[in-house]
Amino acid sequence: MYKTSARVLCVERYARWLSSSIKHGTSATPPIGSNELNTDSDRANARSAAHVEGVASRLSAGPQVRKPRDNRRRITEFKDALNLGPSFADFVSGKASDMILDPLEKARQNTEEAKKLPRWLKVPIPKGTNYHKLKGDVKELKLSTVCEEARCPNIGECWGGKDKSKATATIMLLGDTCTRGCRFCSVKTNRTPSKPDPMEPENTAEAIKRWGLGYVVLTTVDRDDLIDGGANHLAETVRKIKQKAPKTLVETLSGDFRGDLKMVDIMAQCGLDVYAHNLETVEALTPHVRDRRATYRQSLSVLERAKKTVPTLLTKTSIMLGLGESDEQIIQTMRDLRDVECDVVTFGQYMRPTKRHMKVVEYVRPEKFDYWKEKALEMGFLYCASGPLVRSSYKAGEAFIENVLNKRNKN
Repeated sequence: MYKTSARVLCVERYARWLSSSIKHGTSATPPIGSNELNTDSDRANARSAAHVEGVASRLSAGPQVRKPRDNRRRITEFKDALNLGPSFADFVSGKASDMILDPLEKARQNTEEAKKLPRWLKVPIPKGTNYHKLKGDVKELKLSTVCEEARCPNIGECWGGKDKSKATATIMLLGDTCTRGCRFCSVKTNRTPSKPDPMEPENTAEAIKRWGLGYVVLTTVDRDDLIDGGANHLAETVRKIKQKAPKTLVETLSGDFRGDLKMVDIMAQCGLDVYAHNLETVEALTPHVRDRRATYRQSLSVLERAKKTVPTLLTKTSIMLGLGESDEQIIQTMRDLRDVECDVVTFGQYMRPTKRHMKVVEYVRPEKFDYWKEKALEMGFLYCASGPLVRSSYKAGEAFIENVLNKRNKN
């Protein structure tokens, strides 16, 4: 208490001296108990006086207790700037009240998602002679497959069938790293992937010849870093396969080539049997599910151009269910596909590949998938594969050979 009073008295004496010094324009020696000041300018003196008065007021208020420092790290938060909600213009026009925020938010907040998978989504462990043979050849020839990269649940069934002429393999060309980042896909992403392997078309054709497959699906990661999006590389692979294994039916599942329809022409005219490009989901959910460079209308234009370039070519697309889509939206999507004369559509259940990807909104029951198959056939699709475990290339050899080509051969 004595020390505090002494400090207050000292400071008050110093403040009185400094005020007098400024008033009379003198630079007398400061009183005992105070520090030496630089009084070369009135501005410096004024600042010093204000500082001293502030110190005096704090001391007169008594000792203050310092709060302990909080060393805890802030929780890292990830925000999607593209999906924050309506824009300023939407609020001005009054449209904001009618807009729906990210429809996947409901799924993100679902704390019960840790439930066990429905029984119809359980599959056996992959095994069999054909399965191990294909797996060994893929590794030897340094090829990538969507079956492995995308963790497809049907790899054992597609690769390990009893009749290898009806087995299906989906080979991924142009490397295993994509330049886009769709929120449902587990394939690696990078803006600058490694350069394409010039021997990949030859090695792929050699693998198909060894396997003796009746049907093969060629797909690619999106390569927005390449001028042609990889179209010429993929087309060359198709030509090589047709040379070495002419009886093998070839489907290509390619991207949208950034909307460059001339690249679609190159693919459609390379000798393939089926031109596939996936819509993935309904129009309303596309911005929330796919990379922003992949739009719903752009994908429809790809399918339409392929059909117009080669009218006899079969076009095909795939749609994931369980993302929060409505029945009306699915019906409208099928109408849009029929408007561009798409021939084949497949429906499958979206499965969350890792915890870093978007959550499942709903596990659609098998009966509902049967319903969509019937609807698709009623609307004029040549074939529809629909089921919880169906993927865009699921058992494509059997489905295509038995349901499309055989019908054409009879006519």
